[in-house]
Amino acid sequence: MTFNDLKLIPEILKALSNENYTAPTPIQEQSIPAVLEGRDLLGCAQTGTGKTAAFSLPIIQLLSAQKSKPSTIRRIRSLILTPTRELALQISDNIQAYSKFTDLRCTAIVGGVSQKVQERALNNGADIIIATPGRLIDLINQKRIDLQHVQILVLDEADRMLDMGFIHDVKRIITKMPAKRQTLFFSATMPPEITKMVKTLLNNPVKVEITPVSSTVDRITQSLYMVDKANKQKQLNHLLQDESIVSALVFTRTKHGADRVVRELDKVKIPAQAIHGNKSQNARQLALSNFRSGVTRVLVATDIAARGIDIDELSHVINFNLPNIPETYVHRIGRTGRAGLSGVAISFCEHEEIPFLKDIEKLIGKTIPEVKDNPFPMLITTEPVKKAALGSSKAAVSKPSNPKANPTRKPKSEWFTKGSKSGGNSSSRPSGNSSRPSSRPTSKPSR
Repeated sequence: MTFNDLKLIPEILKALSNENYTAPTPIQEQSIPAVLEGRDLLGCAQTGTGKTAAFSLPIIQLLSAQKSKPSTIRRIRSLILTPTRELALQISDNIQAYSKFTDLRCTAIVGGVSQKVQERALNNGADIIIATPGRLIDLINQKRIDLQHVQILVLDEADRMLDMGFIHDVKRIITKMPAKRQTLFFSATMPPEITKMVKTLLNNPVKVEITPVSSTVDRITQSLYMVDKANKQKQLNHLLQDESIVSALVFTRTKHGADRVVRELDKVKIPAQAIHGNKSQNARQLALSNFRSGVTRVLVATDIAARGIDIDELSHVINFNLPNIPETYVHRIGRTGRAGLSGVAISFCEHEEIPFLKDIEKLIGKTIPEVKDNPFPMLITTEPVKKAALGSSKAAVSKPSNPKANPTRKPKSEWFTKGSKSGGNSSSRPSGNSSRPSSRPTSKPSR
């Protein structure tokens, strides 16, 4: 099948040709005709399946078909909601490329940058806006955005918006637009809250489910290093000495963890930058730009910040920390091996992450091969040793039978007479005993 078979207008076909798009992906094949017919759509698909074109191409065609006089004020006729700034900007860039030969205008509404620039774009008129919930709510409250003319609503990465706590904002935004509209809903997973939203928002939708989780990872070479937490950074430094790792997207669990990894890589002269929620939008965009251009070899990211990172030739994904949600693992490694290229996913697993590993392997239906030739192997500690250590610890803190047997401990009375220079304020009492009644005998030693 070609894009011509999808009955797209010449202006869109010309734009796709400029972008070197040759054939639609499965989700595009199934979604575009349904959206062009005006149907609501429920799309269940992993990252990298071509979702953006699946909803944006028919939106461009439907809105372009509505002829308006040049003097008519442009109204917002399509709203696309996304969880992150990076994803919103990525979608905006794509739509601008796809609509290049039409007269449609689109703009991104995101936080972390000056609102004034976005206000000017809105004043000039926009047919399509791509927005993150927080900034959009701000502009609605300031009466700078009117959603009463929205005809097509897209909720992209709905499950991630749920994870990030945006669902209540999304529901508020939906009340600001007409009840009669076309709704396109995309979510990689379907937790109960998302399923409930689907039932209330969509009217007899066409369901498109693409690329089961188990098959997404088949084309990616996966490997596993069992390594102690203290040696993960050494293991990463060692791996990145391999020059065949042309570009690596490294995932950490926390923002501070991402910054720490970058600092340690800098010490060994490996160019790296971090991208996460504490970074300004300009810093995040610069890090992405440097990574895409090859100035930076390693990009260290948290899961939320990585949404919207779309890099066609990413050679490696490295899980510095395993995710506690198995579907997230599939999202992460799906960022490599795109466009028919080979991809490599490497994971580090410390002792506390073994349950996460088991959940991941259960989801993908295979065991991730462990690298045995590991310079930093995990140290094995047996359970009996742990129990023995715990028992000795309890013995060490057991209550003395006689207060005088431990002369180094001060009786509680001294906390009030000598523990505070301000006259024995009770706030100087150790917090570990703060719940004990003050009426108990003060001569008894503390536990």
